[in-house]
Amino acid sequence: MLFGIFFVFWRFFEIITLVPIVGMLGYSVDIYLNNNVMTPASVLVLFIVSVLALVWAILTLFSYHRSKAHANFVAIIDLAFVGAFIAGVYYMRFITRADCTSIQRGSQVDRQFGILGISGSIRFDTFEVNVNKTCAMFKASFAFGIINCILFFCTALLACIYGDRSAKERRRYEERRSSRHRSHSGHRSHRSSHSHSRAYV
Repeated sequence: MLFGIFFVFWRFFEIITLVPIVGMLGYSVDIYLNNNVMTPASVLVLFIVSVLALVWAILTLFSYHRSKAHANFVAIIDLAFVGAFIAGVYYMRFITRADCTSIQRGSQVDRQFGILGISGSIRFDTFEVNVNKTCAMFKASFAFGIINCILFFCTALLACIYGDRSAKERRRYEERRSSRHRSHSGHRSHRSSHSHSRAYV
């Protein structure tokens, strides 16, 4: 029961943090495709990983009882996603040194954005700050990617612990069943030998 509560909570949190990545990077990928420009690996890797992870998280959330029965398999896939998110975050590491309030045209970060480097800025009049929209989206996606590394590691750990516990419970159940079967068959053989001895007297 406790495993179920924690697992569903973390899965739900994963979905909440994956949807913004898919939305923001999907918007960027769509612009690249519409302009017949190859999507940079820095965007594409994290986008593909996030889409696959979102599908996996939704499937395992709605088929929770089946996931419970295959906890070790769920743990392995979740660990694979941890590695995939680390790769996606690594490819987008260039965004860590970017200041989204002052992206210089022609700078290294601007070149990484490609055609998205010319996209407009978000203006906050109250604070008199201009934030480059592309930079803000990539930085948010980068942060959510790191969060999902941690979240998928937690769900993998939960599934692994539950899988070990389930295996132990199954072994105990099989041992009890076999011992019951042995005692029952021993009792039957004792009764049978006793009845035969009575018949010969």
